[in-house]
Amino acid sequence: MPDLIDPTNPIVQLCAAGMEAESTGRIDDARRCFAQAWAEHTDAYEACIAAHFLARHQETPEATLRWNQLALDHAAAVDDDRVAGFYPSLYLNLGYAHACLGQVAEARRCYAAALARLDVLQDDRYGNIVRAALAERLQELGES
Repeated sequence: MPDLIDPTNPIVQLCAAGMEAESTGRIDDARRCFAQAWAEHTDAYEACIAAHFLARHQETPEATLRWNQLALDHAAAVDDDRVAGFYPSLYLNLGYAHACLGQVAEARRCYAAALARLDVLQDDRYGNIVRAALAERLQELGES
């Protein structure tokens, strides 16, 4: 599997700057970085990344769901395997958005899709975070 993220990609750099802003409590700066990434994306891969991060800072659960669905839709439009390692996280986030809206059946469907793709994750920090979050979400639904 290729590296998930190209650190030289300008959209990735904007999202990295947004994540740095998040980590220091500068949420408005983070939102600006993610919105700029969305405004400047040039293909489905970049749109997937930008939408994924935009979903984290929405004001309503419906908007969060919309951005998570957009991230997944754009991932599906990428015509190579650059997004293969994103799918567990994308489905996890989409499932959680559905769960927050009380759409339990849809949440379960998304979590099942995430589970089915866990084999693409490496045994590293990112992979462990996604696996642990998925286990927690499934436990919340009583499906541990």
